[in-house]
Amino acid sequence: MDCISTRLPYRQAGVFSKIATDYIDQVEAIRPFFHYSPTINGIRQSIEARKKYPTNRKVLVETLKTQYGDLLKGKLAENIDALLSPDTFTITTAHQPNIFTGPLYFIYKILHTIKLAAHLQSSLPQYRFVPVYYMGSEDADLEELNHIYIEDEKLVWQTRQTGAVGRMIVDAGLLKLIDIAEGQLAVLPAGKEIVGLIRKFFVKGVSIQVATFQMVNALFEEFGLVILIPDSADLKKLAAAVFEDDLLHQHPSGLVSKTAEKIQSAGYKVQAHPRDINLFYLEKGIRERIVKEGNKYKVHSAALEFSEKELLDELREHPERFSPNVILRGMFQEMILPNIVFIGGGGEIAYWLQYGEMFNRYHVPYPVLVLRNSFLIVEKSWQQRISKLGFTIEDFFLPEQELLKKLVDKETKHAIKLNGSLSQVEQLYESFRKQASAVDITLSKHVVALKEKAVYRLQELEKKMLRAEKRKFSDQQRQISAIRAKLFPQNGLQERHDNMLYYYAKWGKEFIQMLFEHSLGLEQEFTVVSCK
Repeated sequence: MDCISTRLPYRQAGVFSKIATDYIDQVEAIRPFFHYSPTINGIRQSIEARKKYPTNRKVLVETLKTQYGDLLKGKLAENIDALLSPDTFTITTAHQPNIFTGPLYFIYKILHTIKLAAHLQSSLPQYRFVPVYYMGSEDADLEELNHIYIEDEKLVWQTRQTGAVGRMIVDAGLLKLIDIAEGQLAVLPAGKEIVGLIRKFFVKGVSIQVATFQMVNALFEEFGLVILIPDSADLKKLAAAVFEDDLLHQHPSGLVSKTAEKIQSAGYKVQAHPRDINLFYLEKGIRERIVKEGNKYKVHSAALEFSEKELLDELREHPERFSPNVILRGMFQEMILPNIVFIGGGGEIAYWLQYGEMFNRYHVPYPVLVLRNSFLIVEKSWQQRISKLGFTIEDFFLPEQELLKKLVDKETKHAIKLNGSLSQVEQLYESFRKQASAVDITLSKHVVALKEKAVYRLQELEKKMLRAEKRKFSDQQRQISAIRAKLFPQNGLQERHDNMLYYYAKWGKEFIQMLFEHSLGLEQEFTVVSCK
């Protein structure tokens, strides 16, 4: 697969939040909200902090071996066994089990994790680094996870199942989507291969988390990626003390709220808003938040009620029935993994910045935060269209109207700017003002008002001239629209819209290898990949 890549700063891309770009640039205002910088030195500091925390590696490894079963082999098995060593640390990313891997950035996050682990293995050979994909299988937001796009067609899984998406099962509706996807992908060189992979794992009656686990493992096992399904009684038992404190005393809510106020005062948007209790009750098709009303604990929208003693007994006997929300999920992750780096998107970085004081309270090591890699994939046919218009790929990060204006400015044969003439008009009115002032000083303001009105009308004329000239470039405008719609679907990033199935169907497993080769470690830049 023949591809070349170029990079540009995230800030220049103009599509990322202020808090994300300020974090990358390590501006002073953001520094109070994280512990270690995303550098080798910051990672060394994170390792030293992690060494002092009593991670229960035995329970972690036993859980992983149970989850993998017969799939455990090769580099993957070596990595899991290595987690028993106090000199082994994880590099982690997290994501929900979107059907068929969801948007492209699901793949990018995982590959970034693998690449950074490999980079650190070379830079700090005295330690071992294991890439981990932490599956957010308890997410109940089906509308966010139930669809993919294949070449602008939205395929939606219609199901009446409720509760955690990871616990839902593959049904006839999901199998129907595979048939539709096959019709679109089978004509491509590796189309049958990728559809066959989906059919192998997404089998009727299998849970979404198991199907996703198996598919992601098939795609990345050669890299030694460890996949963790945290929906486990043994793992949740390790965080029971924090869960109990949240239920009884609501300390996480207060700490995260105070940090959120400071973040807001520093000029940033707050990403996550804590509730008094930050746990869901997870059982039999429900994942609903736990609320306290008087002396009782209730499960919102469910006919379940507990006394304090009953709820604590439930936590001790069935920890798997308690599911952390966005406020406690990261804490739970860091309690069960020997983790030193968390790789996430802009939104994830924003809410992790709210966690610092909460981590301090529970004496849990706070990881280095790294913004995940972002890619724009440009196929050869689209590169040719861009070149024919005289643009670069980077130009298409500009809004469509700015691109058209740039084209018109370059290609038009007529003068459509009045800049020079406007200067002359202003000079003329200045001479009028002086002449009128000599007669009556009060006339000066009147002349200034006349000038402003005239200049405004001339500026409007300039805009009309530009619009008229743009109409002469209607064909080019259609081409610009088509290119931008392809590269930035629905005016958003390609990686948030497109699914990997099309790209795999076109290029096969080489697509995964190509992305790995062009993935960055700690460089924190946007990557444009041009492929033939």
